[in-house]
Amino acid sequence: MQPLLDAFASRGWSAFTHQVRAWQAYLNGKSGLVHAPTGAGKTLSVFGGPALEALAQRHRNYLPTPKPSPATHATRRPNLRASTDPLRLVWITPMRALANDTAHHLATTASELELNWSVELRTSDTSQAKRQKQKERLPTVLVTTPESLSVLLSYGSSPERLASVRSVVVDEWHELLSTKRGVQTELGLARLRTLNPGLRVWGLSATLGNLDEALSVLCPGMGHQAEMIHAEIEKDLRVQTLLPESVDRFPWGGHMGLRMLDAVIRRIESGERTLVFLNTRAQAEIWFRSILDQRPEWLGQIAIHHGSLDRTLRLRVEGLLRQRSTAPNDEQPAGDGWRMGLRAVICTSSLDLGVDFPAVDQVIQVGSPKGIGRLMQRAGRSGHSPGEVSRVWCVPTHAFELIEFSSAREGIEKKDVEPRRPIEKPLDVLVQHLITTSAGGGFEEHAMLSELRGTHAYRNLSDDDWRWCMDFIEHGGSTLRAYSRFAKVKSIEGRWHIADEKIARLHRLGIGTITSDGVVKLVMNNGKNLGTIEEGFISRLEPGQAFIFGGRALELIGMRDMTARVRPATKKRGAVPQWAGGRFPLSTMLSEKVRARIDPAGDAVFDDPEMRAIRPVLNLQADWSRRPGRNELLVETLRSREGTHHFLFTFLGRLVHEGLGALVAFRMKRRIDLPITATFTDYGIEMLLPHAAGDMLQHRLEESDWRELLSDEMLLEDLLACLNSGELTRRQFREVSRVAGLLVPTSPGSPRSVRQLQASSELFYDVFVEFDPGNLLLEQARREVLDRQLDVGRLRTALVGLRNQHIICTFPESFTPLAFPIWAQRIQSQTITMEAAGERIERVLKQLESAASADKRR
Repeated sequence: MQPLLDAFASRGWSAFTHQVRAWQAYLNGKSGLVHAPTGAGKTLSVFGGPALEALAQRHRNYLPTPKPSPATHATRRPNLRASTDPLRLVWITPMRALANDTAHHLATTASELELNWSVELRTSDTSQAKRQKQKERLPTVLVTTPESLSVLLSYGSSPERLASVRSVVVDEWHELLSTKRGVQTELGLARLRTLNPGLRVWGLSATLGNLDEALSVLCPGMGHQAEMIHAEIEKDLRVQTLLPESVDRFPWGGHMGLRMLDAVIRRIESGERTLVFLNTRAQAEIWFRSILDQRPEWLGQIAIHHGSLDRTLRLRVEGLLRQRSTAPNDEQPAGDGWRMGLRAVICTSSLDLGVDFPAVDQVIQVGSPKGIGRLMQRAGRSGHSPGEVSRVWCVPTHAFELIEFSSAREGIEKKDVEPRRPIEKPLDVLVQHLITTSAGGGFEEHAMLSELRGTHAYRNLSDDDWRWCMDFIEHGGSTLRAYSRFAKVKSIEGRWHIADEKIARLHRLGIGTITSDGVVKLVMNNGKNLGTIEEGFISRLEPGQAFIFGGRALELIGMRDMTARVRPATKKRGAVPQWAGGRFPLSTMLSEKVRARIDPAGDAVFDDPEMRAIRPVLNLQADWSRRPGRNELLVETLRSREGTHHFLFTFLGRLVHEGLGALVAFRMKRRIDLPITATFTDYGIEMLLPHAAGDMLQHRLEESDWRELLSDEMLLEDLLACLNSGELTRRQFREVSRVAGLLVPTSPGSPRSVRQLQASSELFYDVFVEFDPGNLLLEQARREVLDRQLDVGRLRTALVGLRNQHIICTFPESFTPLAFPIWAQRIQSQTITMEAAGERIERVLKQLESAASADKRR
């Protein structure tokens, strides 16, 4: 180990115990998982083993020490690249930004160790010229993503090209574990193990609650040959909140938190370098423009970073983040306003993961992170070096987020981190992988089935499921046999191969599990790429209308072939794009802690600044209704001009509440055949009944009524009957059918609109429902709606728990602090012609504030 220890010493470092343990375990032939806090040297803990193995092999073979070479991921001299060692290590990363940083880090270390290694990237951003070179010869270390690894496996030469791989590293394993991308990674690892029986696999994770399960998924069936290594390092992570000058007694969502803008600007000014995290790209755009409006002299000193921006813009921001100087740089393009180094970057989850920015000394989180692990992950972007303090300042967008910040800090202090549960048996990912493997040299059926059952995801794959999958890829299943384009594989002498090369080419275009239907490319009128934007937003704009993207005001020129041409707008204002999937649900662990802090028996929890600030709101809740305890379900009922409102406060998160609201509405409708509106937030549900319902019910709903409505009996049957399951399943089936290869991919130059994709998927859906109701892809779509969209498992657990809870029914005269945000959520989602939603909410808010002030005076 001495060469690596010497390299550490040359940087003024000493190796951590967990690093040495990981190196030794690797050299002993083991696989494993390294769990360490951010900035604790996880990357070198798993890179050191392969590097030491290569150095030892060179010594045994008495090879002369090669002349040090610039082993970078952008090697320019082909002859130098061709002379380096063959592919030894595949490094899988979940994000492109992380891939760039990792490649740079590994290349630097390989050069310092005088290894004859080349390090290169292969992601969706990799140029066609670079990919062509990699076809001829792969680098020694390949940093890639799950999707790009699958593409590599789809080439007929892949068994030979990947035969020299000795190890695989899966970075940020927790980010992949509970997703279909994680399953795709499992399948890729299984294929590599088949090609290389002695393969060692190592994972890295910083924030994860179910570590043992994560290890068993990564290294299935390895037993004592898979080692869990914990870093015995206590990361100093400090969570503080920027408190508002006053707290609204009736908080409601929908805000961007801009009332805290001045406080955030002061916080940015107090630090050297800041990352400001927002939960959505729309929020990031709004905050970037708002900061510049307040500090126009910061133009060129702050930047924006999110996943829809073009790669060149993202890379430029990442590069500037690594610089400490803020002196002007003459090499930057004229007119861009960039300077070397940045004061702050306004970003989203695109910078969540382990990108090494040592210059960042503080993080600001605007809005609740909705999860303990997510806040830890983002806080760790600051102080990203061993021994340094990670600091995060939390900024509430409404008063109840103060409780969430307080609860998250408690979770971090107690090391209560959310688990990430692996996905079981997604058949759409499986059939995609089977076609990939058939193109990549083919497979024998019995051997492939054994390989699949060796993974965690498909360990329980039945013979019937296997036969269905094989029939699906050979013929298209029972309903599509008449169409030759669905016959994607064929058997040749007992081995399954791709049917023809055209199918293989189309298949490669569709590899992956990330669905991005309806994305439009944004291009300046001079041809410069800006990134992507959702079709639903841009298609509503007329030519000449302005919108905000990448922190700039742009004007739409026109759109053709899923490409929107734009130019700089003369106005500074415009519409802000909305992207799907931006709202995080409150995690189970964090919601439990929030509920404990609201519990009236927990007065001692008013011992931190956040809880002291929110105390008047909770006291008002108690005065007008009740503060629900941990073993209580509070139901508030009141009447207004709209009808009868029932508010249920279960604190289960919006995913569970969506299913619970639909369930209760369905069961209520059995009693009264009248329309019922269900609205939900992370804290509870509103059931709005029309005035006529009062006469039909004949009495106020009380505890016995709610126990019947909230029973766990016939839960699944009632959910399937009430959920407008056809529409929900149709929407989910679009994703399943795309991953499974039913929707034909198109070439990059001729993308399809979301309407075309929707029409194609709905056609398949209708055909299967009518002629093949037992189709396993239909079944999977239904299961995913229940498990992922409605979290039915957590819902069932909650309803079972309600049996032992007290149901407290109160009848306040007006909306309480807990009820008002749910009511406001419904008003915001409605189209109101005579009065804007915001105006109506503010009008009611003034009435409530007046009533609360009167109570206080009394």
